[in-house]
Amino acid sequence: MRFLRDMLDRQEKLFMHGGRLEKFYPLFEAGDSFLYTAAHTTRSTAHVRDSLDLKRLMTIVVVALLGCVYMAIYNTGYQANLAIAMGATALDNWQTIVYQALGLGFDPASTLACLVHGSLYYLPVLVVTLAAGGLWEAVFAIVRGHEINEGFLVTWMLFPLILPPTVPLWQVALGISFGVVIGKEIFGGTGKNIFNPALMSRAFLFFAYPVSLSGDKVWIAAQTSTDGVSGATWLARAAESGQAVFEPATSWWDAFAGFVPGSMGETSALACLVGAIILIATGIGSWRIMAGLVVGTVAMSTVLNTVGSTTNPFFDVPFWWHFVLGGWAFGAVFMATDPVSAAHTNTGRWIYGLLIGVFAIIIRVVNPAYPEGMMLAILLMNVFAATIDHYVVRANIKRRSARYAT
Repeated sequence: MRFLRDMLDRQEKLFMHGGRLEKFYPLFEAGDSFLYTAAHTTRSTAHVRDSLDLKRLMTIVVVALLGCVYMAIYNTGYQANLAIAMGATALDNWQTIVYQALGLGFDPASTLACLVHGSLYYLPVLVVTLAAGGLWEAVFAIVRGHEINEGFLVTWMLFPLILPPTVPLWQVALGISFGVVIGKEIFGGTGKNIFNPALMSRAFLFFAYPVSLSGDKVWIAAQTSTDGVSGATWLARAAESGQAVFEPATSWWDAFAGFVPGSMGETSALACLVGAIILIATGIGSWRIMAGLVVGTVAMSTVLNTVGSTTNPFFDVPFWWHFVLGGWAFGAVFMATDPVSAAHTNTGRWIYGLLIGVFAIIIRVVNPAYPEGMMLAILLMNVFAATIDHYVVRANIKRRSARYAT
């Protein structure tokens, strides 16, 4: 740490004297601000200030994500080891070679084996996300001549959690590049984007490379001898068979805890619930958005349960299963509550969350080709968040005008 401090000081002196690397100063300044507190702070009481700055906000979100990160690593290894223990074959890739060299064995009952096996899939995705996304952040910081802030920190943590373990790493780099450049930087950077960058990255891969990001052959790091990568998500199975697919194979509590196939960090509603408590307690995440989303989901799924369908068994899936399937919980806690792309008025947050819940269920059930409706519903409402706030504010002004009119 002291060596880095000295290096930054030497670089600053070079820049102060017109050094050739002056355009790279934002990179060193970003490292300095990320690791250290500013040398000069406000000591007087002349201004009213909030103690929660961008760095603290992003750090709290990362802390709230730690449970999902743990489950991403553990459950990825657990699902692979479980499939192999039941007769599947380990994938022919470098992860399997490294894992076998460690001599741990494919034992789903071993926590260490599951964590190590899962790490070999999760950590490379995390590293590639940081390398590709961080590069674009640096490029735009240099071109615009501003600091690299902590805005990318949360995107870096979120994006790997919403990907399947077998996603090709080159697609990870391409997806995060699209999300950072098109989803954030072209709007002006952190705080100015209208879409959630991590969701933009996921949506790009979902539509550009559907074979890798959807279907029933991509979710477990194991394969049978004849059928490629195996293991559909329970959400995809529900789209085909409805609620009947759950009872013989898994329990609601297993799905709630996260011991089911799916995107690496989305499977555990329990971990998401812990994250929700942290975000609400610290004032980072809006409880109104989360509550509105729950109400919208319950209302829409109940309507579809009542209507029923003779051709679509997904109509019969009750709301409590929707809560624990796919990315519903993860999206409700960490994606829909994005303070930049969500609604900002209190009434607008209720409306925003309610509509996400309604549209998520409609997309999931009525169009089973896209069983993960949460991602699309949030992106759709990102577009209308500002419009919702606009009409809420206008309604408030009109109401006050009528109240005090003479």
